[in-house]
Amino acid sequence: MLDKKLLSILVCPISKAALEYDRERQELVCRASGLAYPVRDGIPVMLESEARVLDVDEKLNKNKRSYNESGDSL
Repeated sequence: MLDKKLLSILVCPISKAALEYDRERQELVCRASGLAYPVRDGIPVMLESEARVLDVDEKLNKNKRSYNESGDSL
């Protein structure tokens, strides 16, 4: 589980946009940049070289269950 306070202050290092936590995939998702940053052992890895590129459906928030900083489903 990612700390809610940490999630509230983290932004995408590329776009500076807010991130959404995907619990299922253990990733921080940025739709603005189209990247998903891994969370390993509870630690976000905020490196572009480690990020996964989102597919079109993920960018449009289809078939995904992400969570905002308060833990509410989006």
